[in-house]
Amino acid sequence: MAIRKIARMGHPILQGVAKPVPDPTAPDVQALVRDMIETMIDANGAGLAAPQVYEPWRIVIFQAPPERSPEEVDEEEAFDHTAPLTVLINPEIEFLTTETEKGWEGCLSVPGLRGAVPRVTALRYRGLTHKGETIERVARGFHARVVQHECDHLDGILYPQRMDDLSELIFESEAKAWFAARQPAEETENG
Repeated sequence: MAIRKIARMGHPILQGVAKPVPDPTAPDVQALVRDMIETMIDANGAGLAAPQVYEPWRIVIFQAPPERSPEEVDEEEAFDHTAPLTVLINPEIEFLTTETEKGWEGCLSVPGLRGAVPRVTALRYRGLTHKGETIERVARGFHARVVQHECDHLDGILYPQRMDDLSELIFESEAKAWFAARQPAEETENG
């Protein structure tokens, strides 16, 4: 296993459409999946797509551990803020609603920034595991958000491209001040 370098916004590998994986059980795919897991954990990410580690394949991994701090999980995400560590190869997404909601996202390929991104609230995803087994799940809340975010990478889309208001694209280092400036006056006066 190896920790891989993560491509950053602007690199051409992040702008293309990834190729389907012909054999999820192939040794080179197994090695890539192991490296992706190690890289995601090392970078403290919730997900990672193969193009982010310079590989043009339709492979994503993601997780939403239950230890996520409450301030990271807003009310809209409260339905299910957890997702097990999942390897999803050649994913397909079916939206179960047209309802969307905004949520804050970051990305290992867009370091230091966060943005409010509208996403569909409920979906079904299917694909293959790295063992070649079919996986199909319904996802809502943060689980649905992370699936959409990671699968976007497979089509050359980064979260800023999904934003509808670029004034909500902020540096992480300024988040506290950004949110404080938007609190109603009575909240700041009372505490």
